[in-house]
Amino acid sequence: MSSAAENYANAKARQIEVGTHLPDFRASISFDLDEFQSEACRRVAVGNSVLVAAPTGAGKTVVGEYAIFQAIRENRKAFYTTPIKALSNQKYSDLVKQYGSSKVGLLTGDTSINSEAQIVVMTTEVLRNMLYADSQTLDGLGYVIMDEVHYLADKFRGAVWEEVIIHLPSNVQIISLSATVSNAEEFGGWLDTVRGNTDIIVSEVRPVPLFQHVMVGPNLVDLFAEDVAFDKVADGDVKASVNPELRKLVRSQSPGGRVARNRNARGYRGASRAPRVGQRVSRSSVIAKLDKAGLLPAIFFIFSRKGCDMAVQQCAMADLRLTTNEEAAEIAQALDEVAYRIPNEDLDVLEFWSWRDGLTRGFASHHAGLLPIFKEIVEDLFARNLVKVVFATETLALGVNMPARSVVLEKLVKFNGESHVQISSGEYTQLTGRAGRRGIDVEGHSIVLWNPDMEPESLAGLASRRTYPLNSSFRPTYNMSTNLLAQFGREQTRQILESSFAQYQADRSVVGMAREVRSKEESLAGYAKSMECHLGDFAEYLKLQRELAALEKTAAKQRKHHRRSAAERSLQSVIRGDVVDLPGGRRFGRAVIIALDTALYNPRHTVLTEEGQLRRLSAEDLNGPLQIVSRIRIPKGFTGQTPKERRDLASSLRNAIYDHRPPRQDAQSFDYSGSDTFERQIQELRLALQDHPCHACSEKDAHMRWADRYWKLKKSADKARRQIRGRTNSIATQFDRICNVLEQFGYLHSDEKTEEFTITDAGRRLRRIYGERDLLSSQVLETGMLTSLKAEELCAVVAFLVYQGRRDYDRPDPNMPTQKVSEIWNKTINIWGKLSDAEEAASLEPTAPPESGLIWPMYKWARGSSLNSALRGTDLAPGDFVRWAKQVIDTLDQFAKNTDLPPRLVRNSYQAMDLVKRGVIAYSNVLD
Repeated sequence: MSSAAENYANAKARQIEVGTHLPDFRASISFDLDEFQSEACRRVAVGNSVLVAAPTGAGKTVVGEYAIFQAIRENRKAFYTTPIKALSNQKYSDLVKQYGSSKVGLLTGDTSINSEAQIVVMTTEVLRNMLYADSQTLDGLGYVIMDEVHYLADKFRGAVWEEVIIHLPSNVQIISLSATVSNAEEFGGWLDTVRGNTDIIVSEVRPVPLFQHVMVGPNLVDLFAEDVAFDKVADGDVKASVNPELRKLVRSQSPGGRVARNRNARGYRGASRAPRVGQRVSRSSVIAKLDKAGLLPAIFFIFSRKGCDMAVQQCAMADLRLTTNEEAAEIAQALDEVAYRIPNEDLDVLEFWSWRDGLTRGFASHHAGLLPIFKEIVEDLFARNLVKVVFATETLALGVNMPARSVVLEKLVKFNGESHVQISSGEYTQLTGRAGRRGIDVEGHSIVLWNPDMEPESLAGLASRRTYPLNSSFRPTYNMSTNLLAQFGREQTRQILESSFAQYQADRSVVGMAREVRSKEESLAGYAKSMECHLGDFAEYLKLQRELAALEKTAAKQRKHHRRSAAERSLQSVIRGDVVDLPGGRRFGRAVIIALDTALYNPRHTVLTEEGQLRRLSAEDLNGPLQIVSRIRIPKGFTGQTPKERRDLASSLRNAIYDHRPPRQDAQSFDYSGSDTFERQIQELRLALQDHPCHACSEKDAHMRWADRYWKLKKSADKARRQIRGRTNSIATQFDRICNVLEQFGYLHSDEKTEEFTITDAGRRLRRIYGERDLLSSQVLETGMLTSLKAEELCAVVAFLVYQGRRDYDRPDPNMPTQKVSEIWNKTINIWGKLSDAEEAASLEPTAPPESGLIWPMYKWARGSSLNSALRGTDLAPGDFVRWAKQVIDTLDQFAKNTDLPPRLVRNSYQAMDLVKRGVIAYSNVLD
């Protein structure tokens, strides 16, 4: 029974709803609202903004749906914003089913449907652009639902959320929906500061309890000894201990060692034999185990696109089948409805038939490399419980609504772009949060596959902490700065930027940082005392050593870069039948080129060695350029598949090089520009070290150990001091630096008396250019060189202005499709060099350099080539190509709608968009 206090609280809460639209909303839905949903809806009903932070699957979107319900009753507009187009498409479909297509619109940059509707679903960037353009579509706006608002922590796109929150009219209520974050109160406090009347509603309770398991070999065991759900452990309500059965299995390392049968709390019993150390059960066996335990459908998180695709292949090779004949037929019908829209030659490139086979068996991969329409089909079939297993990258955890009964983590380590690191507790929460479907499952399950590097206690610690802090990634950009200046002027713009969440967090953190610096300074004094040398200044000696190490590292990097570029150029110059000498590397010797790889960058040719072995040869295998020493004829029809073929050709190869053996060139002796300067500086530093009095000290090694500690701590303390100095007004200071760069390049003109900026014609054009390289793109436009381009050439140029490859390594200057494109590429490189120099001088993060990896594919596609032809010789996945093609379309659309550009360029931009928007690009989502 409820207590008197609870009855009073409920009666008071219901009283608040009197006179609002909330009772009618309750009557319109088929379920009872949870307490946090009711409280959030009440706050919206009385006119407040809200921040709702709750676990995945808790039902946060109901609060947004109530805001829409209220907007319709009040005859006001409601915008529903999402971070990605896939989510926008999904939400649009849901709202159309509920309210009808006449009341709902969609805006995602490249898609515009019923844009003046009462309810409009859009990406957050679209709303930001509307605000800067003072669009009439904003008239009558009463509510903005910001779904997945924790995306404002995203390094590349997070600033958009803060821009929107700051600039929305004060009479607009904002409904912010976030995953559970550990600093919701801090974020909500900022929202209340900049928006006013913002209530924070936090729920830590999962509507479907989540239980944690570990699979050790074939044994599926509970992680915790107690029968306890994840949210109870994470909240600290229960102090759970590691399951002793798990410890026993992990310790059982002897081959064939016997262990007790697993009697765990949830009733899943494993096999009685422990695995060998490092033994991993096959994915098909894991799935079979989950299927038998009733734990499907499941999402397998694999931190690699290639790993996801390989998992599908492995399951197909194991003849795994998870669907009935009726389900397989239903899946096949759904796939065939899509296949007829895509040209047959493109279906082959997309490996459609093998993909179709996996789906009809009940499993599929899901990652950014897939065609968008393929991803959407997987999502739809998974939601309909036709596909039982999806192998996905971590992006799915922050993407579309796709819950499962179980989540499987194959590893707890991922590559973050620089190194392999353990996932954080926040990431673990996001990934496992997919498990447990509300209204379908009684409980959800997460399963971690054990490996020898995993400690049960570490996993338990990861699973029992829920620390997912929301940190601002906001920083002013060139485009943002010109738009703010145009609307508000310099001083008000600085005030707006100082009201950002980034500045709010920065100001709150200074006290703790100052305390940290004082502690480090005390330790530095002790280290300095310990490294004192009676012969001289050891700090000076250490400085010389570090300068020498840094210079040697730079010299080595220069040599490596030069060797790599020379090697790659030489690989692009050889032809079939060339006999080459391989300079150094792992495959030292002579070989003949028997097959050429047509890749634009770093081709991997097939060669036959003197010993008659077939190998693939790339720039990584060489310590310099190939040397062509002779030529031989490759027999017609040579395949290299038989030993006799290889022996005969190897004999011809040896005869050809017998009289021509030039001296081999190794890595150390390879000459490159600038080597003399480096060697001279290195030699001077070595002599200075030897002449230093501390060099002869008998206790030098002990001093050096203390010096290393001193240097590392000093570096950390100096960084903290710089951060403190930059905290106060840090965002506004960055804005001032950006304005200085804009003035330097002619986008702003400052009045010395008023210190106010005037935006030039170039600045007005920059206001309509959005993207990571906004100022670089604008400067290329300002050259006037784009006006004379054909439409397909314009596509190629825009491609290198938007594209950013997944792999970061140096490439030689690329060949270009036409002379005009080549001239603009060279001009762009020159502009970027001057821009990056100016940014470095202003202490700004440099603009990313233009990249050439999309030029040829986009040019060929714009000229009508098939997908196969466009992608041949590149490492672009079809899904990546489609994604970047849409970025090209977005940028061309910016050009086309920029009324300050020459009419010819505007016409060509429209024509270029039409050239790109065809085939798989046009059919890239289910709405088309």
